[in-house]
Amino acid sequence: MPVSLLYYITDRTAFATDESTRRRRLVEKISEAARVSVDYIQIREKDLSTRELEALARDAVSAIREARRLATDHRQLATAVFINSRTDVALAAGADGVHLRSDDASPQDVREMWKECGASSTGQLSPLAPLIAVSCHSPAEVTEAAENRANLAVFGPVFEEKGLQPVGLKLLREACKARIPVLALGGVTLADAHACLEAGAAGIAAIRLFQENDIATVVKQLRG
Repeated sequence: MPVSLLYYITDRTAFATDESTRRRRLVEKISEAARVSVDYIQIREKDLSTRELEALARDAVSAIREARRLATDHRQLATAVFINSRTDVALAAGADGVHLRSDDASPQDVREMWKECGASSTGQLSPLAPLIAVSCHSPAEVTEAAENRANLAVFGPVFEEKGLQPVGLKLLREACKARIPVLALGGVTLADAHACLEAGAAGIAAIRLFQENDIATVVKQLRG
């Protein structure tokens, strides 16, 4: 059973000790992910200042556009960039949308802000309507995200991760009954991915699975 959707969440701090190397390697990884058609990339560098985050987001958007320009089959490259929590940065950098935490503004509020600010944004060209993903930790939160017009939900942690209590496959299966695609997050490995899909997940979201491995190899294995 091949994975339909793949969602790479960034963490540049895993790459190196100096900031310039971290940033360079992260942009390279983003470009690598775009070249093999990872569907979504979330820029999740929460320690950066607004200016630093915007600069990184612009570089990420440019890297993805360049990967698409160089592709032999443009139909297969449609990687979207999300900015974690920051609608203003997403608009300024020309990103495709926003990833919201469960305690952030609602997807409906973000859509209104995007509509109001998008026309006057001085940044790169953003889409007229944003893609919105929401972090969810219970089936009820997934249902709420769907009702509030989110495009997809990232649900977890499905398996144990960094000491967090896993929600497990049973709750994942329940969450996947919602009217939006649900991606499994949290300790998911290549070996676990099939179980998540059998529970109804539309895809896999991860940091380490993509960042610590050759992405082309991971994508090939997940997509069969």
